Amino acid sequence: MTLTIGEVSKKTNLSVPTLRYYDREGLFPGLQRESGIRKFSDKELAGIQVIECLKKSGLSIPDIKQFMDWTTMGSETFEERKDLFVNQRAQVGKQLNDLKQVDNLLRYKCWYYETAMKLGSEEAVKAIPFDQLPKQIQENFPFEH
Repeated sequence: MTLTIGEVSKKTNLSVPTLRYYDREGLFPGLQRESGIRKFSDKELAGIQVIECLKKSGLSIPDIKQFMDWTTMGSETFEERKDLFVNQRAQVGKQLNDLKQVDNLLRYKCWYYETAMKLGSEEAVKAIPFDQLPKQIQENFPFEH
């Protein structure tokens, strides 16, 4: 099965210019053309999933290009490819941890202002002893508020 760039755009929700850019950057090393028209196969569709995953994990286009080049070299680059994914997982783990901290603060602030509205003032919220705060607040904010 082959798809045109427009069909791939609809299928992946990526714009045609983005797909052309990826092609210019060498991210589709085996992309076939018929009379100058790009013909995307299942291989390129799978590649797009990996490209988008790596982009979302923070990898740059040149580094993604390096990965795509490694895929054309066969088993001799398995270690490099695995290491790339191990490193990106570590990056994503850090991002998830950072986002968890952000979520904890947002949750705390929602509770704080909801409680301030119920009690009528911020001073009333601040007067609540730490050990009387909701357990979720205590667990996620081990500090006096």
